[in-house]
Amino acid sequence: MSNTFAPFARPLYVMLKPVGAVCNLACEYCYYLEKARLYKETPKHVMSEKLLEKFIEEYINSQTMPQVLFTWHGGETFMRPISFYKKAIELQKKYANGRTIDNCIQTNGTLLTDEWCKFLKENNFLVGVSIDGPQEFHDEYRRNRQGQPSFQKVMKGINLLKKHGVEWNAMAVVNDFNADYPLDFYHFFKELDCRYIQFTPIVERLGKRKDGLTLSSAIQNTDGTELAEFSITPKQWGNFLCTIFDEWIREDVGKFFIQLFDSTLANWIGEQPGVCTLAKTCGHAGVMEFNGDVYSCDHFVFPEYRLGNIYQKTLVEMMYSPEQQRFGQHKQDSLPRQCRECEFLFACNGECPKNRFMHTADGEAGLNYLCKGYRQFFKHVAPYMDFMKKELMAQRPPANVMEWIKQQ
Repeated sequence: MSNTFAPFARPLYVMLKPVGAVCNLACEYCYYLEKARLYKETPKHVMSEKLLEKFIEEYINSQTMPQVLFTWHGGETFMRPISFYKKAIELQKKYANGRTIDNCIQTNGTLLTDEWCKFLKENNFLVGVSIDGPQEFHDEYRRNRQGQPSFQKVMKGINLLKKHGVEWNAMAVVNDFNADYPLDFYHFFKELDCRYIQFTPIVERLGKRKDGLTLSSAIQNTDGTELAEFSITPKQWGNFLCTIFDEWIREDVGKFFIQLFDSTLANWIGEQPGVCTLAKTCGHAGVMEFNGDVYSCDHFVFPEYRLGNIYQKTLVEMMYSPEQQRFGQHKQDSLPRQCRECEFLFACNGECPKNRFMHTADGEAGLNYLCKGYRQFFKHVAPYMDFMKKELMAQRPPANVMEWIKQQ
């Protein structure tokens, strides 16, 4: 491994959690709700305006690029009043110093109103909405604390976004329940005319920890842990991806953008993928809690991955610290031999380290739980990816693949 490190070769990126893990829903599979237990001594999980200003000033001044991206994350981001985000916009303008500021915000969509949507449109927010497909799939796990379904409220929110012309993407969790209906799932988003879709497979292990959390971190071994019932199986994941891909590659290339397919093509041509799970290394995307604590990654908010607090250390110190460098490089360095010798290593890169709790055929630890599903997918898409790569290299649109398929 090379020791050369170029910290400013890419933007510093830290997602912001203005209400921590607080949410108006209680989705059964949510990996973040229980993080509130890490701060049970703090009565109100709310980011102060003082911290908001400190973060915005420091975050903007830490960037080496002319564009700065703010990502507002939850919990449920809209549990802060609109005045909080108006203040944020005001502070961004104050400290921008000629830079272009972009904002994206993630939400369950249930609290959106005309007032919110006007604000989001006026300030060019990109909105990521969590929605798990048609009603029966969505409402299986995405309910409020009283057990009431949320689909109708989410759809009302999406319709308001569309009414006001707010740009939005769908973020869909693929779980044990909805994974067996890939085309129902995909057609739902197409009928909504949702052009950008992110499919995330849910994989969680349950175990006992001294800090009271029930979800297991990546460094916990498999002893005493069990797979959560809502987790997708590798076979389900492979079938889900291949089935949707077969329709997308024939009808929708260049019309609908599916993050995983785009990132696979990026890896195929040797470009940086748009999703961290398929990148060679990670660690470039940290997260800051409501009190200023910074963690290595949104999926690694455990005490063992806390980098420090913005009141004691700068964002640059934390995000470019030796610990964070090790965290990011470990993704590549810890790959078992089976992965290193795999023909699809370039496309997969071992996927997310949090899912690497299986053993290889030789008994070596560190194999990704979803390996068989990804392998099925990459093998299936290889000829189409090869064709699209050739088109891109010849400066022709990859959408030509649809015509090519008809001629086969």
